[in-house]
Amino acid sequence: LAEQLTAERAAVTTRLDEEEQREAVFRRLDHLGYRVGQGLVERFSRDRPRFTDTLDMIKFLCKDIWTLVFRKQIDNLKTNHRGVYVLTDHSFRPFARMSMASPSETLARVQPFLWFPCGIIRGALAIMGIEATVQAEPAELPGATCQIKTIKTKS
Repeated sequence: LAEQLTAERAAVTTRLDEEEQREAVFRRLDHLGYRVGQGLVERFSRDRPRFTDTLDMIKFLCKDIWTLVFRKQIDNLKTNHRGVYVLTDHSFRPFARMSMASPSETLARVQPFLWFPCGIIRGALAIMGIEATVQAEPAELPGATCQIKTIKTKS
């Protein structure tokens, strides 16, 4: 009985360690994307006139930055004009050659590929003075959707 409890405890600890390592990798991918997004905006917005509003910054991100990284523009940009923006890419390049058997398998396998682009978006917006949360989810493969929620700062 003691051996069985020890083995079960070790299995639970191993699963937790694997999950912690997986989360650490996701955080690292997000942070790397954040730094890349900052660098891209610093470099490619230098010769542009100042952005006048948040929507102009999001459009710059969708047209210029996304094109630099993924060689195509965002296919669709929607906003509720209250700080929420939805970016849709119907043929997201990292998903171009993927196919999965079941929808649950798709989400688990594809999610790691979305952390880096989320970081790019957050970093690009941060360097332009917008604090935001970014959530991405796969649409029907090879599509992806990113939701940006800007955070109002107290002034």
